[in-house]
Amino acid sequence: MSVLVDYILPFLVVLTVLVFVHELGHYLVARLNGVRIEVFSIGFGPEIFGWYDRAGTRWKLSAVPLGGYVKMFGDSDASSMPSGALGTMGPDERAVSFHHKRLGQRAAVVAAGPAANFLFAIVVLAILFATVGEQFTPPDVGQVQPNSAAEQAGVKAGDTIAQIDGQLVERFEDVQRAVQLNDGVKMNIVVRRDGKDIPLSVTPQLTELKDRFGNVHHIGLLGISRNGVDYIQRDPATAVWRATLTTWSYSTVALKAVWQMIIGSRTTDELGGPLAIAHMSGEVAKGGIISLILFMAGLSVNLGLINLFPIPVLDGGHLLFYAAEAIRGKPLGLRAQEYGFRIGLALVMSLMVFATWNDLVHLGPRIVEFFKGLST
Repeated sequence: MSVLVDYILPFLVVLTVLVFVHELGHYLVARLNGVRIEVFSIGFGPEIFGWYDRAGTRWKLSAVPLGGYVKMFGDSDASSMPSGALGTMGPDERAVSFHHKRLGQRAAVVAAGPAANFLFAIVVLAILFATVGEQFTPPDVGQVQPNSAAEQAGVKAGDTIAQIDGQLVERFEDVQRAVQLNDGVKMNIVVRRDGKDIPLSVTPQLTELKDRFGNVHHIGLLGISRNGVDYIQRDPATAVWRATLTTWSYSTVALKAVWQMIIGSRTTDELGGPLAIAHMSGEVAKGGIISLILFMAGLSVNLGLINLFPIPVLDGGHLLFYAAEAIRGKPLGLRAQEYGFRIGLALVMSLMVFATWNDLVHLGPRIVEFFKGLST
């Protein structure tokens, strides 16, 4: 029972909320453009329970909680492949068919899912920044570890880090974010000491660390620290702006990590699948509701980004097809789309299997304990 409450329940709550937000984005923009919605599903597979609304949409919860979908009129399946009956539709049916909408309308419907995930992160972070406060620690160097990259570069306790590679630094968290994704490349920094700006060059030391969730990460470290964490409560307008900047920062950090994996400068061992997300959800939930909400905001950004990757089956794949349609002046043929979706599905499933394998490798002992907990 404790495993159910500590891990499975937080995981289901997190995933259900984020999937609902994503699919709601598709749903609302589709309805705004006059598209009839046949099914709004949280999860895949057999239906657990559901109901029809006044517009005839079937809202349902399905058995496999690893995603969701909105099936629009004219779709042949949950992947939004065009139905073979498109050519035989009458005028009334064409008026509410997704695939008979203008190119810009279809692109807006598809893009609305990821956009909803980004908007969710901004709204959640803005509320936290306006109520609890934003973590905002001045970029002052409290301690410099012996033989560290910072010491070798000439950084001293009491310095204030003013710039990193030409970018102004506002808080210590900016320093951490910039350095941790560095894969051993020299950085040009400016420290402020006794009222003077001093340019220095430092190469972060690539270090293997294990986080509190048991995941292994390879991150850059300067070897500096600062005692204490400060929080600043923002007014509503500033909170929204800071939340937008934070969401943008989450996005750039995630994309940089993916790019480093692609070019081989970062190990793919850090890719986590559903087991890792479930484990992290449970561990974060133990830290309280604020920690869980912050975790959901970051995960929502990642979900939005992943869905924008130009892989058929994902939203980005649909947008790629629409870009081709805009260039050609007509949609891709059904056979080309079908082959594209098959390739995309194979890629997504391969990535899922690989990520799950990583989960089993890194979380093996915990997974054994997890299933023991389920049996007791």
